[in-house]
Amino acid sequence: MAKRLEVTMLTESLKANIVSLLREEARSLDRSPFIDLRLGISQGKGASAENMVLRGAGDDYGMSAGGRVIAESSGIHAPGYDGRPVGAEEFERLLEILKSMVKSAHERALANAREKAESRRLFPELTENLWDMNLSWPNWPKNPVTVPAEYAYDPTTFPLEKIKALVADTAASFKRFGRNFNYSFVGASTGVSREFYANSFGVSIEQNFAMSQAMVFAAAGDVQVYDVLGHQRGPEIFYEGIAEPYISFRPLLDFAGGVAEDVKALKSAPVCPTTEKEVTVVTDPHYNTLLVHEIVGHPTELDRGLKMETAYAGRTWLLKDLDETMLGKEIGSPILNAYSDPMLPGYGHYRYDHEGTPARRVDHIVKGVFTGFMNSAQTSTIFGGEPNGHWKTTDPKLVPLIRMSNTVFGAGTDDPRQLIADVDSGYYLEGHAIPSISESRENFRISARKVWRIENGELTTLYRKGGMSADSRDYFMAIDGMGTDFLLYPIPNCGKGQPVQVKKLGNGGPTIRSRARITGGA
Repeated sequence: MAKRLEVTMLTESLKANIVSLLREEARSLDRSPFIDLRLGISQGKGASAENMVLRGAGDDYGMSAGGRVIAESSGIHAPGYDGRPVGAEEFERLLEILKSMVKSAHERALANAREKAESRRLFPELTENLWDMNLSWPNWPKNPVTVPAEYAYDPTTFPLEKIKALVADTAASFKRFGRNFNYSFVGASTGVSREFYANSFGVSIEQNFAMSQAMVFAAAGDVQVYDVLGHQRGPEIFYEGIAEPYISFRPLLDFAGGVAEDVKALKSAPVCPTTEKEVTVVTDPHYNTLLVHEIVGHPTELDRGLKMETAYAGRTWLLKDLDETMLGKEIGSPILNAYSDPMLPGYGHYRYDHEGTPARRVDHIVKGVFTGFMNSAQTSTIFGGEPNGHWKTTDPKLVPLIRMSNTVFGAGTDDPRQLIADVDSGYYLEGHAIPSISESRENFRISARKVWRIENGELTTLYRKGGMSADSRDYFMAIDGMGTDFLLYPIPNCGKGQPVQVKKLGNGGPTIRSRARITGGA
């Protein structure tokens, strides 16, 4: 029988040996003040169905490692990285592999430092941005830490046959809506991952995560609706749903029925009109999940602000350069607050980021004033301030990026029903669909699953294929209502970086009322 990796193989003795290895290497390597390492091992299983027929299922595992060395040459400190997948046949010589990675990363760090120093000597006016790299050391835990996963049903032992049966039953449930669908898809997966962080200062942090997710997609005519159910829990959420503070989903069968019902209703709805001028718009928490992701989350990731993403993802209107930023300036209504908080539940939850920084809330907008970025220990040194725990990677073998955690609009004090009832003429946008965002995130167009006409405080006509567009600051400044109905939703596929890293994140907020143009036909 072929060897297999199991999450239980990351033992206490192995973790202690890795910490000892990093300490020894830091003492033996030339000009190396700091070494850290990330190790991850995961197990997962899932099934999928198309057009009411079970198409595939699998039970898999994976492991990888990534390391960083910061070394000095010619007066410049610079990082070097190495990352590799680890197969089941290689596990017995894991320490040997990690030692080889550290040596490789060390050589790259020295070469990096030498080239930076030489470039600064030859081209001083063109290389002012080649800083000497020193981390703002995080407040690492003094003792080893282990954070357990949360679940009722252990994903590693839960039978794959039950997942297959649930997916098949959910896919077959579309039959009760008639044969009006051009296409339907149901997929569900569950798994557990163990993440270990260690460094040459003796820090040892293990975090365990359960992750269960289901996606439902249905199309009829020109109507397409998809939605995702997901949480850091076991497969119990597929059968029991989720009823927690801030997070609420129905069981998968009912959840899929809601998608099918929306397709059926939208198929007969007229296409949304486009307004020539701005109108009053009320947006629900599900729609605001994508809105806050695109126009608050990404532009407040400091690597984007420092132009590290410019070539392939864009910049941010919140930071032109280190001397010209929107920090401390009014960019929204006094009732607007937005923040990122890894300690909230859901996909964006974690206790430590991938350089061991304790997770904490980062306020981005407080009473309409822009107050700060998500950062890393590296970028906090460049920009100033303390590291705030948002340096994360999709896979340990990849170099981490600054990523959202749970990035949200803060709850307000308004009754969400009254935010609609007080509108004489306007539109209500329900559920998010597709974003189209400018390069620096200063304006946006985001489509909704449903658009409703508001007339005399009542929802009247339902439209399909509509959304809204606005300049980000203008939209923020026009906000005059924030609901109490704060909710979190999963974003299952946020892509960032080159090569791209696709990550699961949490976003959300309450019902919001502002002004924007309604855009129809897409």
